[in-house]
Amino acid sequence: MTAWPATEPTEVVLRAGDARLALDLRGGGLRRLVVGDWDVLDGYPAGAVAGGSRGAVLLPWPNRVRHGRWAWQGRELQLDIRSTDQPHALHGLVAWQSWAALEQTADRTTVGLTLEPRPGYPFRLAAAVDYTLAPDRLAVTVRVRNAGSEPAPVAVGMHPYLHVGAAEDGGISAAELHVGARTTLETDGGLPTGQRHRFHGDVGRIGHRAFDTPLTDLERDDDGWARVRLRGPAGELELAVDEQWSWLQIYSGDQFPEGQHRRSLAVEPMTSPPNALADHVDLVVLEPGGEWSGTWTLAWTPTPTRRH
Repeated sequence: MTAWPATEPTEVVLRAGDARLALDLRGGGLRRLVVGDWDVLDGYPAGAVAGGSRGAVLLPWPNRVRHGRWAWQGRELQLDIRSTDQPHALHGLVAWQSWAALEQTADRTTVGLTLEPRPGYPFRLAAAVDYTLAPDRLAVTVRVRNAGSEPAPVAVGMHPYLHVGAAEDGGISAAELHVGARTTLETDGGLPTGQRHRFHGDVGRIGHRAFDTPLTDLERDDDGWARVRLRGPAGELELAVDEQWSWLQIYSGDQFPEGQHRRSLAVEPMTSPPNALADHVDLVVLEPGGEWSGTWTLAWTPTPTRRH
């Protein structure tokens, strides 16, 4: 016997105009998005292990579950935890799994996988992410279907890091931020305390402010979408979410090491807050065969000097 499992391809590349998107099939997420000479996303090299969950698909929960413990319909469940330094279950189960390219053209693709049941999450899900690249924007639709025989609680997120031209550690401090949200969830060690506070979305210049902040009560335009705008030397980015996403998490990378420290801002569309599986807050419960989908977009406007 000489057969081996397939190890290629490891990524999918899309192109539209000056935009080029690389998707990592180890996790199905965003590895790199470059427009001309502007790295719109703060990504990672091909073949590298991504730190900080860069670009990851977060399923069946985003963010943290305290000590990995949660209960559902009378069952006490235990998720794997990352380490004794991070004694919580982080960012779901699919970021290190192999995804398959299901359909592909030059500027769009669908990647997907089946999440099999396990002791800490005994539900079977089919997941697909549709990516469509245009010269001035990226559209991402996440789809989840319950492929099992009982109702499944699900929470979904994604983890892009927006990069607007900071070339040195701390450079995100000079960027200007507007977040269409009215409420922040107070956290301690990244987990909810139970308190909520008013949030003023017109942040302006970030300065020395540190963010690792879940936000809700999103301010929606007439089209039902909520928007985040980040502007820096390279240009302006606008991340928009449809009505299926009721939470955003912003993170300024203060815990990152030298060479990555505060160079970009994570803006994470989420359907639920940290610890949602345990707290049963804003969970999507899919009946057998039931489906959920949500779309978010990222648009870019380079500074005038980059347009020529």
